[in-house]
Amino acid sequence: MDFKDYYKILGVEPTADDKTIKAAYRKLARKYHPDVSKEKDAEAKFKDASEAYEALKSADKRAEYDDLRRYGQHGQPFQGPPGWQSRGGFGGAQDSGDFSDFFSSIFGNRGPGFGGAQSGRSAGRRGQDVEMELAVFLEETLSNESKKISFQVPQYNAAGQHVSNTAKSLNVKIPAGVTDGERIRLKGQGAPGIGGGANGDLYLTIRFAPHPKFDVEGENLIITLPLAPWELALGAEVAVPTLTGKINLKVPAGSQNGQRMRAKGHGLLNKAGERGYLFVQLKAVMPKTCDDEVKALWQELAKKAAFNPREHF
Repeated sequence: MDFKDYYKILGVEPTADDKTIKAAYRKLARKYHPDVSKEKDAEAKFKDASEAYEALKSADKRAEYDDLRRYGQHGQPFQGPPGWQSRGGFGGAQDSGDFSDFFSSIFGNRGPGFGGAQSGRSAGRRGQDVEMELAVFLEETLSNESKKISFQVPQYNAAGQHVSNTAKSLNVKIPAGVTDGERIRLKGQGAPGIGGGANGDLYLTIRFAPHPKFDVEGENLIITLPLAPWELALGAEVAVPTLTGKINLKVPAGSQNGQRMRAKGHGLLNKAGERGYLFVQLKAVMPKTCDDEVKALWQELAKKAAFNPREHF
């Protein structure tokens, strides 16, 4: 069974809002409706567009689909993430009306279908979602190790009244390419449902903890490298910290204060699994004190260099 990228089918970005998704669907529906279109494979394209809209128009379905989308490529065989079980079982899902096996394997027969298929949702009340912010160190974004988190889950009685909170702990793996402010959904880890309803979800908002050495700029990191004036003038080879160790950086002679150099592959991971740049910003640092001999050398340099930095000021 092949993966379907519903965003690609509708021709929208994964960040598109509901209005954009609806407009894209309507445009394709008008173009490929079998009653009016003369396009080749119009009926198949119309069904694909309708299925894509059905998956993305609902906030719950869209969140569920987005969780799985990172594991698939459009038109390629889809196996799902490790430990994930499809609702119908891959290879054995039953098509609900005009929905494909791929749709049915994710959502079961929950879609209304284009021929009136009924929803299979429980009559019980769904549990409450839980929101929390998760502080993540920059080094943790490069690690494959799980991070233990603890949070409070609200408990309700049969009448839906809040009665208490229960502490819960989970081991969470930080997704590769996670960004500051990104919201991650952990299905079924929220409050328990009532009367047989599904559990709520846990939503983690990632917050990068401030780092003593690095600033973050997208997938890139920035570090300020202190240098003596003569190192800028004469050039130097300096050990520069990264998130995974140190690298030797060659500072060319005649470098300027505030100039940026970059080291490829020493930034943060992006969604493609590649690391961005480490930008090294050069900063001239003057000695705090100098004796008469050093001061005389500076005076001699000033005379011999005959340099006016404010010539065009």
